[in-house]
Amino acid sequence: MTNEADTPPAELKSPKHWIIGDPLPTEHLEGQLLPKRFALPIFASDPLSSVAYAPQELLMILMVGGLAFLSFAPWVALAVVVLLVTVVASYRQLIRAYPSGGGDYEVAHRNLGEKAGLVVASALLVDYVMTVVVSVASGVDNIISAIPELDPFRVELAIVFVIILAAINLRGVSESSKAFAVPTYLFIGSVFVMVVVGLTRTVMGDPPVAESAAFGVEAESLTQAGIILLLLRSFASGCSALTGVEAISNGVPAFRLPKVKNAQMTLVLMGGIAIVLFAGLTAVALISQVHYAENPCSLIGWTECATEPQRSLIAQVAAATFGDATIAFYVIQATTALVLLLAANTAFNGFPLLGSVLARDGYAPKSLSTRGDRLIYSNGVVILALAASLILLIFQANLTVLIQLYIIGVFVSFTLGQTGMVRHWLRELSRLRHPAKGAPKRAAKGADETAPLTRGAILRALVINAIGAAMTAVVLIVVTVTKFTHGAWIVFLLMPILFFLMMGVNRYYRDVEREIEVDPTTTFGATGDHAIVLVGRMQKPTLKALDYAIAARHDSLEAIHVSLDEEQTKQLKKDWVKQNIHVKLRILNSPYRDLSYPLITYIKSRREEHGSEVVTVYMPQYIVGHWWENILHNHKARRIRQKLLLVHGVTVALVPWLLDSSDLLYGRRSRPLPGQDRRGEPVRPVPRRPLAESNQKRPR
Repeated sequence: MTNEADTPPAELKSPKHWIIGDPLPTEHLEGQLLPKRFALPIFASDPLSSVAYAPQELLMILMVGGLAFLSFAPWVALAVVVLLVTVVASYRQLIRAYPSGGGDYEVAHRNLGEKAGLVVASALLVDYVMTVVVSVASGVDNIISAIPELDPFRVELAIVFVIILAAINLRGVSESSKAFAVPTYLFIGSVFVMVVVGLTRTVMGDPPVAESAAFGVEAESLTQAGIILLLLRSFASGCSALTGVEAISNGVPAFRLPKVKNAQMTLVLMGGIAIVLFAGLTAVALISQVHYAENPCSLIGWTECATEPQRSLIAQVAAATFGDATIAFYVIQATTALVLLLAANTAFNGFPLLGSVLARDGYAPKSLSTRGDRLIYSNGVVILALAASLILLIFQANLTVLIQLYIIGVFVSFTLGQTGMVRHWLRELSRLRHPAKGAPKRAAKGADETAPLTRGAILRALVINAIGAAMTAVVLIVVTVTKFTHGAWIVFLLMPILFFLMMGVNRYYRDVEREIEVDPTTTFGATGDHAIVLVGRMQKPTLKALDYAIAARHDSLEAIHVSLDEEQTKQLKKDWVKQNIHVKLRILNSPYRDLSYPLITYIKSRREEHGSEVVTVYMPQYIVGHWWENILHNHKARRIRQKLLLVHGVTVALVPWLLDSSDLLYGRRSRPLPGQDRRGEPVRPVPRRPLAESNQKRPR
């Protein structure tokens, strides 16, 4: 049974809530926190789904040197697995030490300084955008593998999927986790079954054979240095399996209590599943002899390279294992496409959370720290969707090109984050040796408290993070060297731009804070209170503004009309007398047809004469119900208001006049039906009461 207090009032609802749902009260925030079974598909969908394309990229780079290079594939895959184990172990320590949600950014900022923290933040922001881009492009690629006729609509499909993902996430973390749980678990189960079936068939003497097994490869001639570079590049592409590991450390606040334990367990589950699927899929791909080339036309025997793209590696493995056009094949393709698209959800959770932390620290606009109607940081979701759509449009959703821009940012954050953790554990050891220097910091507010670590536990954590820092630093160098000329230079261009933007935002907020803080020299003390009602023509909104000004009982009051047309001014004077208004009407001439300049000049001259007088300018404003009505109203008033706000000692009071269409804002009919009284009142002339009695009238 729904509690009436939980139902939002009609005034808070709008058409957007048809898509994202009704607003949630703040006290429901606890209900939006995630249990482990839903946290896994939300935060681990990116590294889990990367097994769909990481083996493909690994083998594709190796085959540049020819089929003989496939013998290196198991060793390259083993190196990726070792690195993944190390990174998962390292992030378990980070989650325990910094559970507040800042992740690598907070670690680097606290232990390595402000600039290191901003480098990590810029790297993560770029990586989150690229996670959405690559995941969606890869998902579309798998859809096209099953339905090649959709290839001409690749970009349109990708952008539509980004919009759908953003809309789902705007409904809130709890609802999006339920929507993503089934496809993610179905993908894990179907790929696991495919690997088991493929390996079982191999053991029984009937190994699966891929459709590209009969094709040779037109290999490039390589020097010894070229061979080493090729192996390193293959390793770098395989390392895309590590993307998204850091998202759990950024999302600890979204877990249910005990947050640290649940986040660590989810991280370990994610790492274990990713290793099994990555290693298994790579093994079955090698057994079935998938020959996947960056340029299909380099495949000897491939005759359709000019008209039809080569199917993805996972599609070829599924076809070889279960048979082409079987139900199992389409299940694999459908779940792979879904989970690749949903992998972007890791970024849709991590990006807004990181943005809120940056906004809290003053490095991003404050709007990123505001929770939306569904208790999520909706502004971050919208910005991420726009950035991802733009990149997909620019690069035409080409996965081979986009993958080169990927994982640079994540390994920058890996390296600096793990280095920061080494510094953190060294400080903890120093505190143990010198307790007087202070006790370890308590866990962040909202996180579950954990018992202090012993010296042995700190040393183990130090060793793990030191190994992680060394390995990720080496991989960062490898990735940079092998991908820089293939497009990764764009990432190294974007990161400094974001870095300096965040520094600029922080500098701006510091300057504003310093400017507005209370000091012993600045004093305020007005010696007068004068009101001005700005009058255009004799209309109801003008009379209402006069009514409000009189009710406020200022020390002095006058009405001012800026004359642009003599005939209109004469008519206003007649109407003023006819309405029997006992407020002085002052006429200001404007030979250059500007409304604000004569008024501002008059106010400044009056303040010079009367000293530090507060001047309140009353201005009527139409309130409308249709977006297009804003184009037809209030432009002159807006320009005048903007200029008046720049004048010292002036306050602007807007007096709203609700047009009939404004009833749409509250879900009621904007116009009466024929025969109905307008707003329940008969349409007939009503004698106007003297202004002296107007204070007793009910405001419209």
